[in-house]
Amino acid sequence: MRRALPLALVATCAVLAAGCVTSPDSSGSTGKAEGTITFWHSYSADSPEVKTLREKVIPGFEAQHPRATVKDVSIPYEQLHQKVITSAAGGTLPDVLRSDIVWVPEFAKLGLLEDMKALLPDFDKIAAKTYPGPLETNKFRDTYWGVPLDTNTRVLLYNSDALATAGLKTPPKTFKDMRSYADKLSAKGVKLFADNDLTGWNVAPWIWSAGGELTDKDYKKATGYLNSPASVRGVELLQDLYDKKQIPQLIVGSRGSKALPQGLAKGHYASLMDGPWLYPVIKKQYPDFAMKAAQVPAGPGGSVSVVGGENVVVTKSSENKQLAAEFTRYLLSPKAQKAMAEVGQMSVLKDVDMAAIDPVYKSYAAQLKTARPRTPVPNWPKIDDLLKKKLQTTFTNHGNVKKALDEAAAEIDALLAEG
Repeated sequence: MRRALPLALVATCAVLAAGCVTSPDSSGSTGKAEGTITFWHSYSADSPEVKTLREKVIPGFEAQHPRATVKDVSIPYEQLHQKVITSAAGGTLPDVLRSDIVWVPEFAKLGLLEDMKALLPDFDKIAAKTYPGPLETNKFRDTYWGVPLDTNTRVLLYNSDALATAGLKTPPKTFKDMRSYADKLSAKGVKLFADNDLTGWNVAPWIWSAGGELTDKDYKKATGYLNSPASVRGVELLQDLYDKKQIPQLIVGSRGSKALPQGLAKGHYASLMDGPWLYPVIKKQYPDFAMKAAQVPAGPGGSVSVVGGENVVVTKSSENKQLAAEFTRYLLSPKAQKAMAEVGQMSVLKDVDMAAIDPVYKSYAAQLKTARPRTPVPNWPKIDDLLKKKLQTTFTNHGNVKKALDEAAAEIDALLAEG
């Protein structure tokens, strides 16, 4: 039955292709959204995540919006970025997209996304419930183009038996510990730490924990920040350990080193940094190994790790932006977040007790309180590749870290200037 509407609202509805927008209730939802939307994501087609999405999350949303339908499409992660770019050119983007956090600034710059602050009247209320690091990955040019959907970070994972070979009872808690532990373990034929790359994901925690920065706070300049004394000291910690063969060559991409799970479980490596996804790998391959977790070793800047995960965005191609916004809001609801958390997707909501769902997440939830995003700019992939190559060359040739970061900062300044 049609209801009589105020004249001003009738006029507003007449110009909205996506349907009439009414005032939200206390939860932010209008309760009036209807129609069909598509949702692209990269959950594996046979994964617990996609099963939960299809059997719990989407039905839960549709139960609240009986005249709404959500069609989800699973696209392999390695194909998703190119699929978005190609579809944008053809005007066939989905309504809602689960995007890698590092893609959001690029897609925003290309004009593919809706301003989420404008789309969600209760954006600030939603944002206040999420961890600040994941939220920041959605910001570009003074507004937000998405909201955090799921998150992760890196913590120190360690083998207590390997540490015990050198009489060490606790994992390294500080930079000073890293240096002293490394010498003691080296004498026992154990490498203190292992990692498999020198990208921002791997190196940024050491730079930030040392009190350094990748860029200025506005993400416009790297010179004076990436090559500051503090940033240099953070990278030099890794290089010094590498030069002493207390970190395996795996960190520069050299073959021949033992893989991270094997090296840690077998006691060749005393520690490494990784996300919660390593737990099921270890459990399956090395069921007798009891891996333990601790916070990133602290330097002058504290214990700071890096944010990973995905965001949810609404595309400008959507013909039903109201329904897309409602679905986005629902994905950030405690009900949806808890459902996905139960199958291993770490919630972005501060009030969701991940440790109660699985004790494995206790260290990750604690680390997320200080975890930071990699520089959220469109050119981050290029910046990341540049930094990686500079550091690989420097470590391999036992070169000067300050010189490498000076050169990298100058080149990164040009990439940042492109906006």
